[in-house]
Amino acid sequence: MKILILGAGVTGSSVAEAFASEENDIVVVDFRQELLDALKDRFDIATVTGNAAHPSVLEQAGIHNTDMVIAVTDSDETNMLACLIINALHSRPKTIARVRAIDYLKTPQLFGSAGLPIDIVISPEQIVMESIRNLVEFPGALHVSEFAGGLVRLFSVKVVANGFLTGKKIRSLKERLSDGKTRVVAIFRNGKPICVSGDVSIETDDEVFIVAPGEKVKRVLKELDKLEAPLKRIIIAGGGHIGKRLALALEKNHQVKIIEKNSARAHKIADDLHNTVVLLGDCTDEGLLLDESVESADLFCAITDNDGVNIISASLAKSLGARKTICLLNQNSYTKLLPGTGIDVTVLPNQATLGAILKHVRRGDVAQVTSLCGGAAEAIEAIAHANNDEDSVVGRRVDSINFPAGIVMGALIRNSQVIPIHHDTVFAENDHVVMFAMDKKLVINIEQTFQRI
Repeated sequence: MKILILGAGVTGSSVAEAFASEENDIVVVDFRQELLDALKDRFDIATVTGNAAHPSVLEQAGIHNTDMVIAVTDSDETNMLACLIINALHSRPKTIARVRAIDYLKTPQLFGSAGLPIDIVISPEQIVMESIRNLVEFPGALHVSEFAGGLVRLFSVKVVANGFLTGKKIRSLKERLSDGKTRVVAIFRNGKPICVSGDVSIETDDEVFIVAPGEKVKRVLKELDKLEAPLKRIIIAGGGHIGKRLALALEKNHQVKIIEKNSARAHKIADDLHNTVVLLGDCTDEGLLLDESVESADLFCAITDNDGVNIISASLAKSLGARKTICLLNQNSYTKLLPGTGIDVTVLPNQATLGAILKHVRRGDVAQVTSLCGGAAEAIEAIAHANNDEDSVVGRRVDSINFPAGIVMGALIRNSQVIPIHHDTVFAENDHVVMFAMDKKLVINIEQTFQRI
């Protein structure tokens, strides 16, 4: 597939990295030559220097034979204009545009069938906000993502020394969670996946991924002794797009404060928020945090646009007594700096955004994708079709599907109901199957099996 990526910033670079490793033909456009040179040094891709919305630049990038355009420049307007120009001059490429501003997104008809001709609009800030809101709803989990409209959730937990999970074999967990709908799908140990089998023992510091019906996640967390007390008092460091969205989502049922350094921005969000206290100040100021009783906060959420500030403020808040801290990081490599800081959970916006894009790129009939473990693994919700193809799963038993080791079936949704998966379960047309691929190189097997012809 030929993919044209508009924008070589953090998101564009992450998308280029993900797709360049999958034998795609990648071209990246940006006006910043130094960013393009850095990408070319790392990956086998082509680059074009110029304004991503200029027709001549798009022609130079080969728009005439491009299959998909992913517009992720830093400017909403550039992203939308580029897609409009492409739609006006060319009929072939599917267009995906990143749009951040709430003012654009709160007008549904702007991107409806009679609105701007953009195939898919994604909002990374909205995606990240929902990820954090899930962590607030399910305290104790490191990651939570939804499939089939929330009927199924994938979540992960960290194994602590002498905890309930430490030393347990997967078989014993299956017996404890014996409803046939809750499954351990992966274990990551020291950042590397371990194939799940009944005899595998869980060790301290493992990250264990579990798939369960959406309404049972809290019960499962409680069964595993990982459900923490509710998070009621929340301090948000950063009043940008994500911070404002998160406050809007939480302020009705939580006590929320936002710390924002920019005076104009602080006054703007204060006008839009009704039950949130907006504080003008520096979230790395120890005195301010103490004045605002950070030691009694259930959650300190550092989500400014500066990774360094996020690490410092979250670490400081934890040292001052905040019960739990979440830190947003745009640079994945900064996670190596976190051991010893006390920070509980990291959120990687580019990984969340990548999943939203991948579901439109995967070749099978894919309803949802979550990119995990720094992009190394994926959870995929695919839809079964007969296709008169011997590779189709329809009409076949689970134990007859010869997926390679590293692909684990997690959940089966049929007619909007989660049903147990057993070795003799037979797949039907339009079944939604949630699977975990421990290495994204294995995804091609899912794509081939769940093609819609």
